[in-house]
Amino acid sequence: MKIWLLLGLLLVHEALEDAFGADLRVGISSLRFSTPPASPLGRWHPLRPSREPIRAAPALPPKCPASPASAGTGASPCVNVSAWEAARTPEIGDRFHLFAAQQPPKHKQPKEQGENRIKPTTKKMKPKLPKVKDRDSADSTPKTPSIMMLVLDKGRYQKPPATLSLMAGQTVELRCKGSPIEWSYPAYLNTFKDSRLSMKQHERYGQLTLANTTSADTGEFSCWGQLCNGYICRRDEAKTGSTYIFFTEKGELFVPSPSYFDVVYLNPDRQAVVPCRVTVLSAKVTLHREFPAKEIPTNGTDITYDLKRGFVYLQPHSDHQGVVYCKAEAGGKSQISVKYQLLYVEVPSGPPSTTILASSNKVKGGDDISVLCTVLGEPDVEVEFRWIFPGQKDERPVTIQDTWRLVHRGLGHTTRLSQSIITIEDFETIDAGYYICTAQNLRGQTTVATTVDFS
Repeated sequence: MKIWLLLGLLLVHEALEDAFGADLRVGISSLRFSTPPASPLGRWHPLRPSREPIRAAPALPPKCPASPASAGTGASPCVNVSAWEAARTPEIGDRFHLFAAQQPPKHKQPKEQGENRIKPTTKKMKPKLPKVKDRDSADSTPKTPSIMMLVLDKGRYQKPPATLSLMAGQTVELRCKGSPIEWSYPAYLNTFKDSRLSMKQHERYGQLTLANTTSADTGEFSCWGQLCNGYICRRDEAKTGSTYIFFTEKGELFVPSPSYFDVVYLNPDRQAVVPCRVTVLSAKVTLHREFPAKEIPTNGTDITYDLKRGFVYLQPHSDHQGVVYCKAEAGGKSQISVKYQLLYVEVPSGPPSTTILASSNKVKGGDDISVLCTVLGEPDVEVEFRWIFPGQKDERPVTIQDTWRLVHRGLGHTTRLSQSIITIEDFETIDAGYYICTAQNLRGQTTVATTVDFS
């Protein structure tokens, strides 16, 4: 390394001599280097040429104390020993290394003590998006956990699935956590007030027990919690549970019907259901017309089959009317359901359309009189009647009779004719006045009146 440095200096010297003449002729043998300044930390150049003879290196100044607080308190200055000893060495290489150690790197600023020496970098990162699980549109709404439990034998419990198949004849016990708990079950059990069904409310759960089950008990069983404020309660949608139970019974593929013939009304503004429900989950069910005899296809557009409801007419019209039945096949056996009469209805939905008519508006004393209140409405919508008459305050004896029947109006249209008639015998002066009839259904009520005078 020293040889290469000397050769480099010789070449620089020859170039300067050619450029500036004899004034710069200096022999390599007489080439000397200046000594460092008094302070080893001062600025000096190790390659500065000089004709001065090499002087002895200055003595080592006092060593700096270990404690920084006491540095510089003496009469003589102190320096770092390692830096001063490096300055005393006459070799060019050592002097050059000392100079390089004392000078900060070019184009770099010295770092303060404790400064972070890691150079920050700006690296472009592709943002990572959180993974979202694909969900069906039907499952976009978060599902609430079921509060229903099915009690098994030996004190074991199980959360019932959405559909459950059980053999008829056994006892079913369902429990729902919470208090108070309300229940819903097949309307068949409620209509006949079956003693096999019992419900109890315990401190922490509600209990439903159905003994000696039959295929007729097939249906939806559900429960829900109640949010109560005093005596006013409402359903808690966050605490619900339900299961549809198929009670399988030998020889019964269909849920039994209370009659051998039933009527289904087809309304143009709502769905109609032919309730062919089965007791076997795997049963194949088809719909048939009695005359002309043929199978009715269920294409999912006009007619579809719902396991829990039956055949659903999505958009009923007059062509669907007639007599139909269902056929079920399971386990190599087949069975035919009861027959259903489909009647098309074209009556606007709303409060009852009511009229009132008296047999005579002027009655002599001792005669009989009757007042008729009539409603035309939808075949499956019941109508209730109420009367107000002049002799009501005096507890005048009267006779009131309510009746209804279906009326076919041609082109397959059917309406329900509901009537209420009030009869007064031996007409008196207290019977004269206003006779008021009020007809009510699920959609509202209508009030009409007429007068009867004493002549």
